Order: sequence, then C-alpha cells, then structure tokens
Amino acid sequence: MHDLTGRADVEELVDAFYRAVWADPLIGPIFTDVAKVDLERHLPVMHDFWETVLFRADRYRRNALQAHWMLHARHPLTGAHFARWLALWSATVDERFAGPVAERAKRQAGRIALSIERRLAGRSGSAFETVRHRDDEEEVHAVH
Repeated sequence: MHDLTGRADVEELVDAFYRAVWADPLIGPIFTDVAKVDLERHLPVMHDFWETVLFRADRYRRNALQAHWMLHARHPLTGAHFARWLALWSATVDERFAGPVAERAKRQAGRIALSIERRLAGRSGSAFETVRHRDDEEEVHAVH
C-alpha cells in the first residue's frame, strides 16, 4: 500500500468513500433522498476540497459549513451521522492508503466533522471552547 501523493489518489479515495456512503443505511439516504446529491457535479468539488486539505492545492473556494447548515435545516444531522461519516472515511482511507498523508486525511476529517457538528449545534467550531467554572459564574453574578 502506498501513501496519498496527489490528485489521482484523492480522486480514488473520494470516489470509493462516496460508494460506501451511498450504500450506508444511516447516512446514505441523507445524501440520496434528502440532499439529492448529483455525484457527477459533487465529486469534482469534493476532489478539490480534499486536494486542498491534504496538499494545499488552493482549488476549493466554497463554504462547506453553509452547505451543511442548509442540509441540517431540512434533516437534522446528529452525532451519529458524523460518527458514521468519519468511520466510513477512515475505513476507506485504511483500505487503500498508508503513510503520513493518509493519517493526516483521517485526522483532518475528524477535525472537520467535529467542527461542523459543533457549529450546527450552535457552539464554537473549535475544540478549545471556553469552559466556565461555577465559581466564575457566581463571581459574575455577585458583581452585577
């Protein structure tokens, strides 16, 4: 097995991933029945996205969060959906590639999934959210 090295590998990975997604009973219907994704148009966009994420190709110029907001408004996306998406992505990477870029593909997918999930839930996209302690809140209330 070899590592991801460029656009052709990204296309192989993304295409195989979407075949797995389409067949998945949990998230497949979201893509096919709710979002009604046209793969002929969607795959090149996802090739650009992942080539940009993995190789800084500067090809993706859209707002990934906006597309998920619109979908979430029609069909709420849950933690289970994001977990399945990530599991399918990671399995697809592992079936085809091994090496530092493959590991980065899985790591970045995890970050992206978590960030989008947090944003859809109305929280910060960052894993470094501010955590307030009870003492801090009592102090704020005492001042006002």
